[in-house]
Amino acid sequence: MNEAIQADPKSGCTALAFDTSTSVLAAALTRNGETLGSSRSFTERNHSVRIVSDLRDLMERAGVRREDVDVIAVGQGPGSYTGVRIAVSAAKTLAWAWGKPLVGVSSLEAIASGTWASLAARPDTGDEAWIVPLMDARRGQAYTSLFRGNRHGEWTRLEEDGIRLLADWERSLSDRLRALQASDRPAAVYFVGEIGFLEGKWNPPAESPVPFLLEPSVLDAGAVGLLAERRFRRGERDDVHGFVPNYTQLTEAEVNLMKAKTERAN
Repeated sequence: MNEAIQADPKSGCTALAFDTSTSVLAAALTRNGETLGSSRSFTERNHSVRIVSDLRDLMERAGVRREDVDVIAVGQGPGSYTGVRIAVSAAKTLAWAWGKPLVGVSSLEAIASGTWASLAARPDTGDEAWIVPLMDARRGQAYTSLFRGNRHGEWTRLEEDGIRLLADWERSLSDRLRALQASDRPAAVYFVGEIGFLEGKWNPPAESPVPFLLEPSVLDAGAVGLLAERRFRRGERDDVHGFVPNYTQLTEAEVNLMKAKTERAN
């Protein structure tokens, strides 16, 4: 049986990172906080066909051999049920076959952190913002979570990943903002990701004291690698055999709420 090589997290760290939770097959190589190379393939129905060749091509272009890779980094979901399974299965196979540590990260956090890195580089972005990654979960729902970022490099998770009713989620965020002192509020709340599904449905609460802004973005596997590097440097890694996708389901309270709304509508 192969055993993961125990690379020293305090030394250099090269991560082979990829994610298939969205319509994009995203891959990247990161090293010590920098992205060496990345690729994106917009072939949602062919992720399983392309993933091996895309990773091989990426490594060849970057001049990185499998011996140079310290950790396999993968987006664990949530997202497309089939898509998440493809990346997780590939990551487990590579980690076992190559004898590398496996580190999974939230696909939603990768979307959020990657988008915030781009937003923070723009002069019109405030010093601090809330970032709300979204993936379409259909029927008025979204896979989502909440993060706070600022220009000083601080990054904080404020809510766990979950599947939420979008209208209720927007109202909840607005209520949360109103409960804060003005000095503690972010400059804006950015809803990010592949948000085309919001077309014709976007109706943010008018009473929010902070603007709700849409920022379309595509998952960048460089963010998966950088997030995984942080976990790896803290000595964290996932069990190759026990690692499973995060599909995320509605909580019991949310299921009951949806049922009650349906019954009232009928």
